[in-house]
Amino acid sequence: MSAASATDGVAVTAPPRSPRRRRAWMGRILPIYVFVIMIYTVIPIVFMIVFTFNKAPTGRIGFNWMGMTGYWYQHVFDIGDLTNALKTSLEVATLSSAVSVVLGVPMALALARYRYRGKTVTDVVLFTNIAAPSVVVGASLLSFFLELNVPRGFWTILIAHVSFSVAFVVVVVRARVTGLDRSLDRAAADLGATPWVAFQKVTLPLIIPGIVAGFLLAFAMSIDDLIITSFVNGNTLTFPLWVYGAVKTGIPPQVFVMGTLIFLGGVVIALGSVVYARRQPV
Repeated sequence: MSAASATDGVAVTAPPRSPRRRRAWMGRILPIYVFVIMIYTVIPIVFMIVFTFNKAPTGRIGFNWMGMTGYWYQHVFDIGDLTNALKTSLEVATLSSAVSVVLGVPMALALARYRYRGKTVTDVVLFTNIAAPSVVVGASLLSFFLELNVPRGFWTILIAHVSFSVAFVVVVVRARVTGLDRSLDRAAADLGATPWVAFQKVTLPLIIPGIVAGFLLAFAMSIDDLIITSFVNGNTLTFPLWVYGAVKTGIPPQVFVMGTLIFLGGVVIALGSVVYARRQPV
């Protein structure tokens, strides 16, 4: 019998694709995907940084390249209202983040380590605060302040920022606390440590990265907030509110310079945290 007749009527299937080839293909696609997403995210920031060096004869940002200059970095604080708005934003962000940490850390410890009545309700309230639209939160805070006849200004902005930041601090710190080994606390107690000493010497150093992450997240959300602040600011201007108002008449280059400085500050903090994490013993 010939070889041709032996295979008559039999379907010949191709050999299965090698898993190694499939992994190699995925190994190329995923890095390219990540690179494209990173470029998409960074392009507006690069655009902002580049145009801080563009000449602007009218004192307003133009998107035609007029030549290289460092003038705007030398005169970044020449606009008094803009400088005051930036200072207000930095003050509110720092204070609201600190208050959110003070309020949020004990709540995160309670939610992660203890069972009590109303715990489910607390979880629902926290995540509702995170999921609620900014317009709803701003309108509700405005109604609250008007009902109490509280004059709107710096302190109402601060209270509003704490109200939406504390939930994020709780979530971040709670995730850190949940991952801790409870046997460390028991070992400290066996060695004679009181609950406060055990927290101070064992728990607190271990949750410091979570506390720092929660503080930075609250700070970033506060300094960036526009919608909620616009409901409760009164006559007080923050950096986002000033920029939003300037859009109608033209944005001065100092806005891009300040944005660049804020961005570079965040990069320095991020790099510092990475270096710190790598130096910690595993």
